[in-house]
Amino acid sequence: MVDVSRVQKELTECNRDREVSGVSIALHDGSTINHLTGTIAGPLGTPYEGGTFVIDIRLPGGYPFEPPKMQFITKVWHPNISSQNGAICLDILKDQWSPALTLKTALLSLQALLSAPAPDDPQDAVVAQQYLRDYSTFSATARYWTEAFAKSTSTGMEEKVQKLVEMGFPEDMVRSVLKSVNGDENMALEKLCSG
Repeated sequence: MVDVSRVQKELTECNRDREVSGVSIALHDGSTINHLTGTIAGPLGTPYEGGTFVIDIRLPGGYPFEPPKMQFITKVWHPNISSQNGAICLDILKDQWSPALTLKTALLSLQALLSAPAPDDPQDAVVAQQYLRDYSTFSATARYWTEAFAKSTSTGMEEKVQKLVEMGFPEDMVRSVLKSVNGDENMALEKLCSG
């Protein structure tokens, strides 16, 4: 069973300095403490700069003695993150996890991974090969994906809201769901249709 008081303490601690750290965590859809949503600010000086990346966090029953299950919801072009499903290759989320680590340290580790990819231990072999063989194309593609998927412009957001409202969904629900998926219109439609 998840240690609820520890998780609540971790949430408070993580969100206390989110302006400085660039990471935060919230309950996913405000429901259970086992399902959380993390956000990471793209690190300065990287192709991810200016982006906000959303992470799905699921806590297994054995947390903190078992690692949290994390995957990127926001599409990202990175050797250690699947461009297909957001799966992450990071040792502390697998065999190097320790109960001394926290959700905040895990998110900060993901942020550091964005700054310093490890293409020799890839999650996405295609991206890793591009990183190693043609860094300028990798960097341009990562920047493009950041612009397309990790940044939400207010005018683009209004167009997305309008389009989804025209499909018959209530505006307040549309805005909430779009925010939870960081403006990804396709994911928002999927959530709206399934919920």
